[in-house]
Amino acid sequence: MEIPYQKFEPKILRAVIAEYVSREGTDYGDRVFSLDEKIAMVQSQLENGSARIVFDTESETCNVVPVSMEP
Repeated sequence: MEIPYQKFEPKILRAVIAEYVSREGTDYGDRVFSLDEKIAMVQSQLENGSARIVFDTESETCNVVPVSMEP
């Protein structure tokens, strides 16, 4: 189920994003980004609609997923 990021209190949203970026293991290339920079990138994606937060009721976990741009 999708949970709009606006429903989270700022501290909780930051914690959800921080947990996500700390486990996602994406290679950012030659540049090393700080945790704060990664959090800001994901928050920007949520705000511009290119990502969303989903909650899996079976595993009781949140995840950030890209939004499909297909029509």
